Amino acid sequence: MAALLLAAAAGCSDPAGPGSAGGGDAKPQPSASPAAPPAGAPAGGDVLPGMVTTAMARTQLAALKVAPVGTMAGYSRAKFTHWAEQGDKCDTRETVLERDGTGVGRDGECRAVSGTWKSLYDGVVVTDAAKMDIDHIVPLAEGWRSGASGWDAARRKAFANDLTRPQLLAVTASSNRSKGDQSPDLWQPPDRSSWCQYGRAWTTVKSAYELTVTEPEKRMLTTMLDTCAS
Repeated sequence: MAALLLAAAAGCSDPAGPGSAGGGDAKPQPSASPAAPPAGAPAGGDVLPGMVTTAMARTQLAALKVAPVGTMAGYSRAKFTHWAEQGDKCDTRETVLERDGTGVGRDGECRAVSGTWKSLYDGVVVTDAAKMDIDHIVPLAEGWRSGASGWDAARRKAFANDLTRPQLLAVTASSNRSKGDQSPDLWQPPDRSSWCQYGRAWTTVKSAYELTVTEPEKRMLTTMLDTCAS
């Protein structure tokens, strides 16, 4: 009887704690990164999904090909299909707004009609979804200049709607428009406390899509990674 009780007690324990499948890299997960849950929910401590450690980001950055800024010839945002449908009348924009907000309420067309968002770039808290933009961490134009000009339409669409890597983020419209399509050497988030996440995210996306970096861009990314707690 004692043995049976011990066996029953052991069977009730759950060795895998919350978050044991927490957000690492996405798509088919590489063995070097923890797995990401569906829809790219952020891991603890990060507001972006698919984030890697600082050490991994440094490794990724060192491996990126350095090249001069590419041409904008032939570029058009229309060549990067967005926002893609994600089901239940929701597109990528509305999916990210729900993911990045708290208490988000939607109408019958999946539009966010209530909620609260804290913008990573400037620390501003917003309660009106119309004042939020969905930023491409690596802008579409920057992607074009660093390798996406040679992609097919399907890969560009994946890049513009990637919910599993740290490529999409809800931020204030003012901060997003201040950034434009600039790389980290030309624009940095005004809230310096966001630099660690921003540098890791930018590096991870460029690594995943095999995009190039310039020398000034690489130096600034190194500076951003240096702000991460060791």
